[in-house]
Amino acid sequence: MTWIEGRFEENVVVSSLEQAMNWAKESSIWPMTFGLACCAIEMMATGASRYDLDRFGAGAFRASPRQADLMIVAGTVTFKMASRVRRLYEQMPDPKYVIAMGACTVGGGPYFKWGYHVVKGVDLVVPVDVYVPGCPPRPEALLEGVMRIQDKIKSRRLAKQSGTSGLFRTGDKISDELPIPHHTGYAADPETLQV
Repeated sequence: MTWIEGRFEENVVVSSLEQAMNWAKESSIWPMTFGLACCAIEMMATGASRYDLDRFGAGAFRASPRQADLMIVAGTVTFKMASRVRRLYEQMPDPKYVIAMGACTVGGGPYFKWGYHVVKGVDLVVPVDVYVPGCPPRPEALLEGVMRIQDKIKSRRLAKQSGTSGLFRTGDKISDELPIPHHTGYAADPETLQV
């Protein structure tokens, strides 16, 4: 018998504030309604009744980036769309997470060698937390990606230093100096670009 047994009534749960807040955050993920190509159909199937993304607390797709905390980049990211993806990411409140869904999003897919118009991985545009490979990935794979995001949220720790923004650390925060992808597929330093 441990020291804690018998000291509380039945149906009493003991937890820390940190664990309770992380549980609430991981159980209420709001993805952004955002699809670029064929992988978006699989993302819609994941939110439908057969796979039921709601049972993971992530079924409330938001139409505004200001209300979302998860961006699922589903489909081919072209150079024309790269700046828009970045703008949407910057409008999301912290803490925010990104899932790269599909082969084209992860690394260019079949367009890697000859697709002059395709970004060779969305991680050149925004920082990615979870990669979901496939062409297109099945809804079960996206559910697994959402569960990995929940694991990441569950492991967040309270900030120990003073001066951090908010109650939690913001992690690797994106700066204005993020490399911008070029038509070569490689990132260029923003200081060398002329606007």
